[in-house]
Amino acid sequence: MAVEQGAPAFILASTSASRQAMLKSANVPFEAVPPYVDEDELKISLQAQKASPRAIADALAETKALKISSRIPGALVLGCDQVLSYGKAEMMDKPRSLEEAREHLQLLAGKEHKLISAAVIAQNGKPVWRVVDTASLTMRTFSPEFLDDYIAREGEALLSSVGCYRLEGLGSQLFSRINGDFFTILGLPLLQVLEYLRERKVLLR
Repeated sequence: MAVEQGAPAFILASTSASRQAMLKSANVPFEAVPPYVDEDELKISLQAQKASPRAIADALAETKALKISSRIPGALVLGCDQVLSYGKAEMMDKPRSLEEAREHLQLLAGKEHKLISAAVIAQNGKPVWRVVDTASLTMRTFSPEFLDDYIAREGEALLSSVGCYRLEGLGSQLFSRINGDFFTILGLPLLQVLEYLRERKVLLR
């Protein structure tokens, strides 16, 4: 992808394979740099302050962006995060085992949950742009046999997703209704990010 002369470098503060794949598919020039943020500690602190799931996603994304931005002057640094909210603003973390994934799926079955994806772009150690987008997903009630087959087919891949599914794959069979942007569900409000990158001349208009 051609960029305008003098455009700032663009960095993704993440090692997420899915987010990198989205940017590559959109032909966005970027470098991925791991932010090394203790997300669990930050989540615990924010939850103790009774922060909403939306605020937690935004804070995590900002923390990642600022961590890298403070080290690389001039660059536009994108930090991202996604949280899953269900019930009365309860949150679900990525499962640590296939048995825990089974428990998560049984809990979500027949109910609606929300995926909240935040993106923050920082420059010179300060946030310069942000967006938080939410998608609502209703998981159908499925049989024990389906769940056994689903877990067997997806295997360890379930552990990389907070909701234990890849909507672009077999995970689509889990749902009866989906309201929201596809990219937001994958963990990055891509269209909004692309528009900002065009404004900053990282991408051609």
